[in-house]
Amino acid sequence: MRTGEEWRHRAVRLVGEDLASELVRWYDQDPDPATRAELVALVETDDDAGLRDRFGARLEFGTAGLRGELGVGPNRMNRVLVRQAAAGLAAHVGPGSTVVVGFDARHGSADFAADTTRVLAAAGVGSVLLPGPGPTPLVPFAVGHLGASAGVMVTASHNPPRDNGYKVYLADGAQIVPPVDVEVAARIATAAADAVPLAPADHDLIDHAGNEIIDAYLDVVARCRLVPDSPGVGFVYTAMHGVGRDLFLAAVARVGLPAPVLVAEQVDPDPDFPTVAFPNPEEPGALDLALAEADRAGVDLVVAHDPDADRLGVAVRGPDGWRPLTGNEIGALLGDHVLSHTSGHDRVVATTVVSSRLLSRIAEAAGSRYEETLTGFKWIARAADTGGGRLVFAYEEALGYAVTPEVRDKDGITAAVAFVELVGILAAEGRTVLDRLDDLAVAHGLHQTDTWAVRFDGPDATERRTEVMSRARGAWPDRVAGMEVSAAVDLADGGDLPPTDAVAIDLAGGGRVVIRPSGTEPKIKLYLEVVRPTGRDRIAADRSAALDLLTSLRADLADVLGLPVS
Repeated sequence: MRTGEEWRHRAVRLVGEDLASELVRWYDQDPDPATRAELVALVETDDDAGLRDRFGARLEFGTAGLRGELGVGPNRMNRVLVRQAAAGLAAHVGPGSTVVVGFDARHGSADFAADTTRVLAAAGVGSVLLPGPGPTPLVPFAVGHLGASAGVMVTASHNPPRDNGYKVYLADGAQIVPPVDVEVAARIATAAADAVPLAPADHDLIDHAGNEIIDAYLDVVARCRLVPDSPGVGFVYTAMHGVGRDLFLAAVARVGLPAPVLVAEQVDPDPDFPTVAFPNPEEPGALDLALAEADRAGVDLVVAHDPDADRLGVAVRGPDGWRPLTGNEIGALLGDHVLSHTSGHDRVVATTVVSSRLLSRIAEAAGSRYEETLTGFKWIARAADTGGGRLVFAYEEALGYAVTPEVRDKDGITAAVAFVELVGILAAEGRTVLDRLDDLAVAHGLHQTDTWAVRFDGPDATERRTEVMSRARGAWPDRVAGMEVSAAVDLADGGDLPPTDAVAIDLAGGGRVVIRPSGTEPKIKLYLEVVRPTGRDRIAADRSAALDLLTSLRADLADVLGLPVS
């Protein structure tokens, strides 16, 4: 490496005085040899584009906290940025507060969590560092259990290996919502103006939690088994190279269910996720090893967690082979299971505007209140906070489920316990979850759903995405795919929900289309649902007809919105 002055002069010639000063300042603050070396290499190789990409913008702190690719600079996830985020959070909660800190097994997670506790301590804020690496649901649980002021989980959930993130919870155990995100972001910006103070790792304000949090969480898990005497069922479990294994096995043992067959290649934490292209149970091929293991073991159920174990994926063996269940199918089954084994007029269930409406009909039949929210558990977890009642079940179609009010976020551990229980109950009756889905269709109508994501590439990607949303807000034909368009609602206007960039199209018979741009990628996402009555003797034919109708709906939507047919 050149001397500091030579390196600075080279940076000035490459990117100018102002940005070069920022590079040197960042280098001096950075405790990570890997990202320091990355910065030096970018300067030494005259990588102007690489430097401006990393230092010309800043990862935005919002309701999802921070999430991005690992690397040097304010537009990447690294220890300098995390220390600034921790300083902003410390300023928000104030001295004398306590923050729960957890982390997963991704690259950098342990260092990010440790740095967070040291920054908090330097600001007079106590922290409880969870024994880790561990699943995300432990953090929102611990915030409520300990009465903490906030919580931090270092994770990028099911993102690619090169990503990491910083998820923040409020004192109520739910994720931050506006305007708190803006307030914390402003404090982070202030903290970034100077070097962030750091306390020693053995500071008295840093509490390294033992197993007491896990024991208390397992007490909650035990209450999630609604039919304690029900028989168990054999199943295969994959942790998807994440941190779910130990806590899930402890949960299964605690509630008296049979231990699962493990997918050995995926059961240990590995931040490189070597056996999957994308560590998400929804992705094609992600469950292949688990399905092969289930064939060898002769069992008919596969349960999967994503790497931080807040999502639940399920596949079941049917007459035509293995069938991964959709998020809406799992949501309907779990919602029906919870409502069938609980009571009280104060019960509330909730899902989002992009999920199936089947849960609303199940809730109505069970005498439960149904609430619909914007996407994300930051909204879902608060569905019962106004209007009274207790939230007994909630879900979002992207494999997120909450089956206990003690965890105000999606929780793959408790959801998996509940799902394995309901499969065992059905198996004892000689029935399957596919049979139960048929029951729900006959009772409440066949709700067939589809999710369609259209990606825009090239320099005009954002412009094209905006153009599609403008068309969605324009005039709609009277009918699409032969179904009457009964209403077109611009959710940006607010109403019963906070304003959001989305359009909802109501179709005759209870169907719906929701169109919204992705918040993180140049994509438009469309959520489609058609609803039709069915009977026991014609359900297969009606399901096939509903699938054909979804295909026709895609084609008509492509025409209206100017999208490619896929």
